[in-house]
Amino acid sequence: MSKRDYYEVLGVSKSASDSELKKAYRKLAMKYHPDKNQGNKEAETKFKEASEAYDILSNSQKKAQYDQFGHAGMGGGGFGGGFNGFGGGGIDLEEALRTFMGEFGGGGGGGGSIFDDFFGGGSSRRYPKGAKKGSDLRYDLEISFEESASKAKKEIKLTRLLTCEKCSGSGAASGDARSTCGTCGGSGNVRQTQGFFSISRTCPRCNGDGSIVKNPCSSCKGRGRKETTKTVTLTIPAGIANGMQMKVGGEGEAGIRSGPDGDLYVVIHVKDHPFFERNNNDILCEVPISFPVAALGGEVLVPTLHAKVKLKIPAGTQNGRVFRLKEKGMPDIHGYGYGDQLVKIIVETPTNLNQRSKELLNEFAEVTGDEVHPKSSSFLGKVKSFLNNI
Repeated sequence: MSKRDYYEVLGVSKSASDSELKKAYRKLAMKYHPDKNQGNKEAETKFKEASEAYDILSNSQKKAQYDQFGHAGMGGGGFGGGFNGFGGGGIDLEEALRTFMGEFGGGGGGGGSIFDDFFGGGSSRRYPKGAKKGSDLRYDLEISFEESASKAKKEIKLTRLLTCEKCSGSGAASGDARSTCGTCGGSGNVRQTQGFFSISRTCPRCNGDGSIVKNPCSSCKGRGRKETTKTVTLTIPAGIANGMQMKVGGEGEAGIRSGPDGDLYVVIHVKDHPFFERNNNDILCEVPISFPVAALGGEVLVPTLHAKVKLKIPAGTQNGRVFRLKEKGMPDIHGYGYGDQLVKIIVETPTNLNQRSKELLNEFAEVTGDEVHPKSSSFLGKVKSFLNNI
């Protein structure tokens, strides 16, 4: 059975603060604690699920790994890049083993991943000597509240290092080839021996590439990459929240010597809305109504994300009452339906009364006399009790 999304388990958004995570976890822990649900296997499962989710999301390193790789990054599986299974240090196993093999005479040239040799991967990940992954990039994108509520297309322009088209990334002029570095003999490393110790260092002449350019490309000056501005089209998922991050694979800077391209990380910033506020997948708004409508009842038009809807106001509605419009809120980014829209009623007190209005209100006061409403009666009772105890 596949695991549920940790944010879904706790009922919070990806942008939830530490205090919001703690509050959500405590609520679930109290509800499903084994001491309160003895013999209830479902409650026990939910308690463990919530504990596991909070353990990951409350740890900044684990949270970052989970946001990038999901559940696959939590079990220590996968060897692509930094492996954080040893004290959270971020050890690159492939680089460590490559160094080990080089020190003890194994794995010479070829430039392939030694994991291919160990696990029979063939040539699917073999790169030329000196190949390096391109740098990852970050882009901060501002979108409107409405765009965050529906699937949107956005185009952004990025200036980044891309593979030089003239030399195809070799750095050498057309027709020329890179020459083997005479200092390191093409290995990319130079070895210094001191007594019993042998120290391997990056070759200072070729910077570890193993080759040099005698006749550099006129376009990129021998670097193999050139700063270029390119338009990237992004698909913004419906329900994305402020502070969430999107990963766009391969849209970072170009790799060196045919190495893999870096990735692009887009951080979303949602503009404030003049009418709506967001709370997880629910949206909140305030709607003013007149005193007569509050007292006698009626209907008001309430704007939602997509259209206006009629809201029935019962007679005697008090200031601050909240009505719920089912499934009129934000779509869940994982596809689990919609939140609700919460409408808070603000009863407006009439101002700038004319003479006739004053007369009617005075008449209303005379008719009602000293009659008080339930809330007023309760309040006066509390005041009287307080005064008697002084």
